Amino acid sequence: MKRNILLLALALGVHTIYAQQKRFSIDEAAIGLYANLAQENLAQLSWVPHETAFVHTVKVLDEDVLIRKHVPSLAVDTLLHLSDIQKLLGSDIRLNTFPEIHWLDKQTMYFEVQNRYFIAHQKATDWEVLPWHTLPENAANIVVDSVNKQLAYTQGNNLFLIDTNGKIQSLTQDANPDIVNGQSVHRQEFGIEKGIFFSPKGNYLAFYRMDQRMVESYPIVNWDNTPASVHGTKYPFAGRPSHEVSLGVYNPKNAKTVFLQTGEPKDHYLTCVTWSPDEKFIYVAILNREQNHLWLNQYDAENGFFIKTLFEEQDPKYVQPLHELHFLPHKDDQFVWWSQRDGFMHLYRYDRTGKQLNQITKGNWVVNEIIGESADKKTLYITGSKESPLEKHVYAVHWETGKMTRLDAKPGVHQAQVNTDGTHILDSWSDGTTPRTIDIYGTQKNWKRNLLTSKNPLSAYLRPKVENITLKADDGTPLFGKLIYPTNFNPSHKYPVIVYLYNGPNVQLLANSFPASGNLWYEYMAQRGYLVFTMDGRGSSNRGLKFEQATFRQLGSVEMEDQMQGVNYLKSLPYVDIDRMGIHGWSFGGFMTTSFMLRKPDIFKVGVAGGPVLDWRLYEVMYTERYMDTPAENPAGYEKANLLSKTALLKGKLLLIHGTSDSTVVWQHSIKFLKEAIKTRTQVDYFVYPGYEHNVRGYDRIHLMQKISDYFDLYLNPYAAQDINEKANAKLSY
Repeated sequence: MKRNILLLALALGVHTIYAQQKRFSIDEAAIGLYANLAQENLAQLSWVPHETAFVHTVKVLDEDVLIRKHVPSLAVDTLLHLSDIQKLLGSDIRLNTFPEIHWLDKQTMYFEVQNRYFIAHQKATDWEVLPWHTLPENAANIVVDSVNKQLAYTQGNNLFLIDTNGKIQSLTQDANPDIVNGQSVHRQEFGIEKGIFFSPKGNYLAFYRMDQRMVESYPIVNWDNTPASVHGTKYPFAGRPSHEVSLGVYNPKNAKTVFLQTGEPKDHYLTCVTWSPDEKFIYVAILNREQNHLWLNQYDAENGFFIKTLFEEQDPKYVQPLHELHFLPHKDDQFVWWSQRDGFMHLYRYDRTGKQLNQITKGNWVVNEIIGESADKKTLYITGSKESPLEKHVYAVHWETGKMTRLDAKPGVHQAQVNTDGTHILDSWSDGTTPRTIDIYGTQKNWKRNLLTSKNPLSAYLRPKVENITLKADDGTPLFGKLIYPTNFNPSHKYPVIVYLYNGPNVQLLANSFPASGNLWYEYMAQRGYLVFTMDGRGSSNRGLKFEQATFRQLGSVEMEDQMQGVNYLKSLPYVDIDRMGIHGWSFGGFMTTSFMLRKPDIFKVGVAGGPVLDWRLYEVMYTERYMDTPAENPAGYEKANLLSKTALLKGKLLLIHGTSDSTVVWQHSIKFLKEAIKTRTQVDYFVYPGYEHNVRGYDRIHLMQKISDYFDLYLNPYAAQDINEKANAKLSY
């Protein structure tokens, strides 16, 4: 009897274990981390300006409520209910979650719902929400002046301002749509994210003016209309005419604009736009089109006159400015400059004459962000990769002595916010096995509390083993990779393998963050019997200038050599079926995927390339000329990387995927590839996503990932199609 009970208990236990080991559906693999498998979070988490208090939203009786917590007691105030906002909107707009809040000062915040702006003021005992401004339906590039409570925005190609009196001022009246005002320029390279710059006290507004009349127009087809319609986008191809940018300064009091005298040639790049704290000057980094010479210039904001060049930076390959000047608190005559001049992105302190006072940070690691400061302690709070390129940690650094102290305690990737006075930090972090954790602690490391420890949203799923791999490039450089094993792995079996890669500039795939795999689609494929391998080779980010510049003038070659180190490692494993190897990547990764399928056609049996660059002469000026020079200067490099001339070399199965409205890697790349494939009688598979730009986001991403998965199953692992995964899990509903 006891034996039967024990057997029954064991049976039930086994059943429970297997019942808990769910498999990912394709819906979950594609978007689950942003839907039902998202980690717990404290939404709207932010510091109240000039208070030792922070806010976030909570659910109270299924309603979003914005609360404030005071430090160190963590006593709670209720600020706003979602219903307070809903009353102002009426029944025509229904909100499910709290709109994103922005602080103007410690007693005032604002938020936006469908271009209707509302302002919330703190009264004696509660908060009052009032309508603020309603912008035109097509208003874009909206920037708020938190000092004088002005709003600037664009309509079409022109710029408008709602001033302190609520009056709308038209700053530009350019009838030609190819002259664009108030928008980001240079295709958002060089760290440029906006085109409107309010002065520190709100008395002036600087803005970009971009003349694109000389740039060729590229057709984008809208297939939803009958007949289909065409609109043109200005696309500056490498080696061809680029746009010309100037910087205007508008004075709302007299409605006058002056333009900075930034000189010739007009197709140089203007970036790092920074106001001086006293509003008298504007600093602009001028980068030549060759991108190997930078001048940090000072201009008079009143008349636009050039005053002086503070300093210059040069590099035989390229200089890549990415950050505005950071003026130090209570030090209007001192600022921090970001530079890679010693081989790694570090911080340098200057005075306003251009004299370098000291290098603040040093070492073979990268500063990622300046997140706060303390005037009293002469301290900057930063994040960086000092512990490992796979991690990001929080540090305090004295801006005069360079003395650094690490403030966080756990391995992983830390995203941190510092309060105005620099006394406390909100730290949201994770590592490969630890989901999101949010801590608050003092910058003196004398006090700490945990605010959130997220439950593991993946705990009920059958998870693969993830192994970190370190290989070496041919010059001895360490290369970090990751191998995801099939679930229920048996080392005596032979498995198909998928290599996922990007390996291009400004991107890093691998990090010690949750989940360890980095992508649930990898785990989905592991559940279907695949090994998945990914690695950041030379050319990718966060490893310093030498690591990135190794690919200069030869995109696709050094990267391929490094990825071959991964291939050779995989081939050395007894459980890898070298006859069933696949490769997949998007954008630069699509370029790399197609490069492998054509330039090393005996390695991979199957490739899936999404949004691929196939001829660098068809890509834009700013990015391409930085890494390849112009086609006239580097014809051999361009031709070596040109995949349109190599279609006849294809041996395996290749699926190309492209969005028909892609204005980043224009559709012509893959269309021309198909034309060349026809000429060489090369069979290529092809799928387009109508109306999509450079990637497929949202719910339709499920279709994309199913398409990619099915393609690998068809040619690498046909038995995976019989997997019970799709039958065992109902599709998500949204």
